[in-house]
Amino acid sequence: MTSNPPVIAVLVADADDRPPGLAALASRATLRYTDAAGLGAALEGAEALFLWDFFSTAVRDVWRHCGDLRWIHVAAAGVDKLLFPELRDSEVVVTNARGIFDRPIAEFVLASVLAHLKLMREGLELQRAHEWRHRETRPLRGRRALIVGTGSIGREIARLLRAVDVDVTGAGRTAREGDPDFGSVIASSTLSKHVGDFDVVVNVTPLTDDTRNLFDRNVFAAMSPSAYFVNVGRGQSVVEADLVAALQAGALAGAALDVFQQEPLPAESPLWDVPGLTISPHLSGDSTGWLDALAAQFVELADRWLAGDPLPHPVDKQLGFVPSAGQ
Repeated sequence: MTSNPPVIAVLVADADDRPPGLAALASRATLRYTDAAGLGAALEGAEALFLWDFFSTAVRDVWRHCGDLRWIHVAAAGVDKLLFPELRDSEVVVTNARGIFDRPIAEFVLASVLAHLKLMREGLELQRAHEWRHRETRPLRGRRALIVGTGSIGREIARLLRAVDVDVTGAGRTAREGDPDFGSVIASSTLSKHVGDFDVVVNVTPLTDDTRNLFDRNVFAAMSPSAYFVNVGRGQSVVEADLVAALQAGALAGAALDVFQQEPLPAESPLWDVPGLTISPHLSGDSTGWLDALAAQFVELADRWLAGDPLPHPVDKQLGFVPSAGQ
């Protein structure tokens, strides 16, 4: 540390978008709030950067100003928008919002699966038509779910589904047995060999070279026609045209997408009108209080950093995510 208070740059979308609660750091650090246009100047002499504007890609453009930077914290679970070769090869520590979104996303996945099995979408359509039609819904107990992505969010999804008697298997970078949350983990590179055994397939992978376009026509063709697909990971992990074709052909029973290749989803996108597809605007992790929790997490981490303590759960910049046990 220098004798002067360390400088922490805070990237915000605009002047009205400042994170709450950072005043607790003001006595020990100089906070420089900036938007993307002023980021280069704000990073001169800054040792830390808080990406409150978590989808910004501005750091790459101003990397030449980052000579003093030692730590970047992203207020998001995914770091794919941030990472670039120079940062990957640097000594800068990267942390993310690990833990903040785990439970809300797990609850969203459970709600999506239940809505499908309990015919909630069809029920709303019948209600609008003022039609009383008795139907039999399907049980959740005993269903088999494959959670593709074995990080902290995937583990929380697994724990919640197991609590309601769903048989859970994981898919990750490497196959293994005896995982505390998944039991068995298959290699995600072999999805097409395994997905046909599951009633529910959930994507919660980080976006990397290995997971981009992971769910394509081959994977969808290998799924059971009664399977339900949920994507709460990244839109770029799914070949959307292949998913549309599978749903239109009846190769899948339905799908729920919370993330997309292009966000906001354009009004002219064919996804809006695909039968059996439920769309939500990237909100699965954004339950009440999430912004306060993100800011409080940064303050807690900054306290550790200012005290010279190691930061927990750093991102492996070469892998592109925070490794969990067994990864």
